[in-house]
Amino acid sequence: MHQKIRWGILGCGRIARKFASDLRWVADAELVAIGSRSGTAAGQFAREFPVAFVHDSYEALAANDQVDVIYVASPHGLHHEHTLLCLGHKKAVLCEKAFAINSRQASEMIGAARENQVFLMEALWTKFSPHYIRLMEILKEGRLGHLQNVLVNFGFIPQAPVPERLYAPALGGGALLDIGIYNVFMALSALGRPDQIEASMTPAPTGVDEQIAILFKYAGGAMAQLFASFSTNLATEADISGEKGRIRLSSRFYEPSTTLEYYSGRADSREVIPFHQEPGFGYQFEARHVGECLREGLTQSPVMTHADTLLLMETLDRIRAAAGIHYPADSPGPK
Repeated sequence: MHQKIRWGILGCGRIARKFASDLRWVADAELVAIGSRSGTAAGQFAREFPVAFVHDSYEALAANDQVDVIYVASPHGLHHEHTLLCLGHKKAVLCEKAFAINSRQASEMIGAARENQVFLMEALWTKFSPHYIRLMEILKEGRLGHLQNVLVNFGFIPQAPVPERLYAPALGGGALLDIGIYNVFMALSALGRPDQIEASMTPAPTGVDEQIAILFKYAGGAMAQLFASFSTNLATEADISGEKGRIRLSSRFYEPSTTLEYYSGRADSREVIPFHQEPGFGYQFEARHVGECLREGLTQSPVMTHADTLLLMETLDRIRAAAGIHYPADSPGPK
């Protein structure tokens, strides 16, 4: 392993730029390559974030022997194809969420990582954020008592020009996989795998979910109520409650700009819980973790395990089945 972990980025969208920006806060990381289907897009990205290698194809990026790990930042409908490409070239991969379209794709990606004996992790960056780590500590300490419910909402109205991926069935469009995945992740983190799932959605003209309401039910009586929408701007907050108290994650509950508020009783019992803060968007925490895993020679993260990814993907599949959301990729391709 070189002195610095050498990163390549596959895709030149908004999230790729945020990740590239945050790599400057990772001491042992260096962005060396960008890959795009368009040489123009790759060149423009390289002007913003200077790199040694500018590739006008994903194949060229995957074949670059000067790259240690590739961050796959393409639309989630393409993650399966692009991750398999990188793994086939023995490249470690940090794949943006949603990891895949369905559990079948996710299992194939994990299988390819094991076969090639290379590192693969889903980029569920929230799990590495200081605010989430602090939240999990509080839940383990039992300050809320026995958990009873989780309430999460996430909604925004896409602004023009609206990215094609948000509504295209072939790209896994819809509110669930784009933003509702955070709601599902929070409920799984607090309450675990639901025993029953109910879900209903409002379809966009393309057939994907413009709004989706999800209800998780647990044998012990706990419930999670999750709502995601592309048709309204919502508070984007989360509440986790037990018989001893409640924790509220204020606006943008999924990123480190949120506020952790603990309520032992009614609204006037508010106590703000501090956590570690850093500059940047918050992607540096997962990037540091990937670097640590690679230096230790690991093929999966002990924090965001392959089993964690499969549980999340299986839960998303169950929600889509309940709500009637279908993608072309759900039908197995020709053998």
